[in-house]
Amino acid sequence: MKRHYLPPLLLLSQLPLIAIAIAKQNDAQPIERITTTASRVEALSTQLPVIISVLNEAQLNAIAPTHIEEAMQRVAGANIQRGNGQEYLPALRSPVLSGAGACGGLLTLEDGIALRAAGFCNINELFEAHSEMAQRIEVLKGPGSALYGSNAVHGVINVITPDTTQDGGLIGLDYGSFGYNRYKLRAGHDMGSSGLGINASITDDSGYRDDESVKQQKVNLRHRYNNSDLALTSGLTYTHLDQQTAGFITGLKSYKDESIAQQNFDPDAFRKARSLRVWSNATWQLNDDTLSTTVYLRNQSMDFFKHFLPGTPLEYNSQTGVGLQSLYQHQLEDNIKLNFGLDGEYTRADFLQSQNKPTQGSAFLVATVPQGKHYDYDVNATLYAPFASVDLQLNDWLVTLGARYEHMQYDYTNNMLAGRTKEDGTECGFGGCRYSRPASTKNNFSNLSPKLGVSYQYTVNNLLYANFSRGYRAPQAAELYQLQRQQNTTNLSAEIANNAEFGLKGVYQNSRYNLSVYAMSKHHTIYRDSDFFTVNNGSSRHRGIELELEHALTSTWSVNFAASYAKHSYTNEQILNNINIKDNDVDTAPRKIANLDLTWQAFNNANVALQWHHVGRYYTDPENLHSYDGHDILSLRAQWQITNNLALAARIINLTDTAYAERADYTSFTGDRYFPGRPRNAMISATYSW
Repeated sequence: MKRHYLPPLLLLSQLPLIAIAIAKQNDAQPIERITTTASRVEALSTQLPVIISVLNEAQLNAIAPTHIEEAMQRVAGANIQRGNGQEYLPALRSPVLSGAGACGGLLTLEDGIALRAAGFCNINELFEAHSEMAQRIEVLKGPGSALYGSNAVHGVINVITPDTTQDGGLIGLDYGSFGYNRYKLRAGHDMGSSGLGINASITDDSGYRDDESVKQQKVNLRHRYNNSDLALTSGLTYTHLDQQTAGFITGLKSYKDESIAQQNFDPDAFRKARSLRVWSNATWQLNDDTLSTTVYLRNQSMDFFKHFLPGTPLEYNSQTGVGLQSLYQHQLEDNIKLNFGLDGEYTRADFLQSQNKPTQGSAFLVATVPQGKHYDYDVNATLYAPFASVDLQLNDWLVTLGARYEHMQYDYTNNMLAGRTKEDGTECGFGGCRYSRPASTKNNFSNLSPKLGVSYQYTVNNLLYANFSRGYRAPQAAELYQLQRQQNTTNLSAEIANNAEFGLKGVYQNSRYNLSVYAMSKHHTIYRDSDFFTVNNGSSRHRGIELELEHALTSTWSVNFAASYAKHSYTNEQILNNINIKDNDVDTAPRKIANLDLTWQAFNNANVALQWHHVGRYYTDPENLHSYDGHDILSLRAQWQITNNLALAARIINLTDTAYAERADYTSFTGDRYFPGRPRNAMISATYSW
């Protein structure tokens, strides 16, 4: 038997023993963990037949993340690969997602509202959530709820901002290596039945690599009004990012050469992004029933220098939209709860890609990548989605059954000449231009996603669960309308994922744990083939086991452990470089990822934590001919509550100064390429609260 199969099989073999051992304990109080991601209203996640990982405010304060990747290391099954600045590529029970529409495989929210409109995601969109000053981050794994439709294929990441409408607040300063500064403010005023507050941060990071920097500002405003029957909460989030970007370095293991790792071979690259979300939620308590509605307005725009493409064009994109979320919970019987609602959204999006200078390079590139506009289009998108579910409580059993129907329509208008000509209509050499513009059209997508979950609470604090669900994502606008070469139209359908999951979760003596095993199959995967056509015939298989464990070793020592072992493989026939990739590992999908935090409570108001983060070896191409060895990073953190109001914290990341790559990749054009990880770096923080 191959060695890499032993860890999951050994753990699986222990599941019955674990269940028996836990069942023998004498439970006292039921566990309580609040979530809003599972039901849109605050509720206990105890008996739900899904796994929701929660990073609470105390954990986030201890981590003091400069990037959400640093926090997500504590979530089993997550693998956020940081690029440069605030950029990243995400993975959650998946390989790292990349490509024009791959961001549609993961739904990202702030306070329950999608950061981007369905159909117009951005792979880096979590930089528009205020994760640096969040109250908590909730991660729902897999397509586990009828509340979420398109994009919630591999899961949901929901950043919850704090309720600042109570009295109190804080001011803070973070100061770190390579010119990192962050200023924080939180303040609120409670007026009884109403309140008003602000949560803001300003970040200035001059960066480790040459000619890179990040200037970022984020602010949340919150207003609250409540009486005996109605709770009305309104919020505003504004973010602004001004980033000078450093791109890949190339050459086998070049990240180990400090002189190369620090260089920036794309000094003109930049990203400028703005986002605004305004929302208002009204929740009525009607006897035992609950009605919740949220209306929101979303506006975003971004200027992006595509330094990685021939001709280095500029991209300008924007979107403005309005939406509604609704949920009615009706207690039909003491043991039967009905949930149903309607979500709707209208979005106007614009896209322009233009090249200001002639292309440099081979005669082929010069001839086929022309100066001028490549794409210029706008899309009016309409989405509506009714959903319903029922929760049936039968003694220690909970059965949840639900479904969501979602209809998406794109009304696309091409503002240029259709086809693969230059902007003025003249032909390119070598058979035609690289970029192809489809004629104006409409596209419609409808999908039904059923969900079934069962949990059995065999002791007060512990349960077994299973769920079976289907996830999907409609094709993104970029996949439909940014075509290349001879393709002038697409015939795409939604990506479909069928998921089955089993697990245990609960509290046993001094431990809180989640243990889950999942199997997912994806069909109709959208990708760009070797002819540069956007096609819909990919498929893949995803199998994994995950463990999250919080355990108190003694009264002063504790551990927090998160680990996953997963295999993500291609199941479609595709020939690349004379190799059939079927059954190969999907590229950029490490099988083993683990994180361990060992914390020592030195005395009542101070603690020290040592972190070990492990990323296993993974292939960097679909042919499985090239790979990255993986890495192990140690970090040290300390917190000291000097007075009731004043706290100090310090951290050293990459304690042993290991040379590693945040992201490794291979292409036939560049060979091995990397985003190098930062060398040893430190940060100190001071916070005054009242």
